[in-house]
Amino acid sequence: MSVVPEAREASSVPEAREASTVPAPPDSARAVFGSALPLAEAYAALLTGAGVERGLIGPREAARIWDRHLLNCAVVADLIPRSCLVADLGSGAGLPGIVLAIMRPQCQLLLIEPMARRTAFLTECAAELSLTNLTVRRARAEELAGQVGADVVTSRAVARLDRLAGYASGLARPGGLILAIKGDAAAAELDQAMPVLHRLGATNVGVISAGAGVISQPTTVIRFRARATGALRSVR
Repeated sequence: MSVVPEAREASSVPEAREASTVPAPPDSARAVFGSALPLAEAYAALLTGAGVERGLIGPREAARIWDRHLLNCAVVADLIPRSCLVADLGSGAGLPGIVLAIMRPQCQLLLIEPMARRTAFLTECAAELSLTNLTVRRARAEELAGQVGADVVTSRAVARLDRLAGYASGLARPGGLILAIKGDAAAAELDQAMPVLHRLGATNVGVISAGAGVISQPTTVIRFRARATGALRSVR
């Protein structure tokens, strides 16, 4: 599945700093990002520059910034409506939150991250990339439980699903969609978390692949919906 985001004016895209140090985007990046590719390249420069310098991503990750990180997140946009509120739980360096803000400019993105140095970087990225559809909130998910009411909650490499499910459900509106980007062990992790998901009242639970046929390694996502009668606080 390819995703072609809404076009942005070229004048609004900052030039990628230290472009020579940023790996060139593969052909699949052009297919996935479409007209937003220059903005993705600018974000890649921020990640491989200041992101590495501040320890937000490892230095070895710079060489695989496209396949392992940017494309891994970008194809998830195909699972998200074009106009909705998305809460990104534990945003870290902005993966997937900033990428989704690029891919879905008509959505409102709320990036939730408890660490000050990370929220500072996220705020700088939003300003540098002119992402007006993005808000950064320094907080823990449990502090915002029942207050956000997001249509979609996303996460990547935050916690095991048996813990994550409760935190994410607390941020979602009743019946909201929850997308947890996971790795090869997603199915086993889902099996272990099923008792928690049942207690939370989760529905439409499953493991799906995003980007199959478009990127070399499709993204594995655990997808479910929050209880339709109301958001819940985290399960301990």
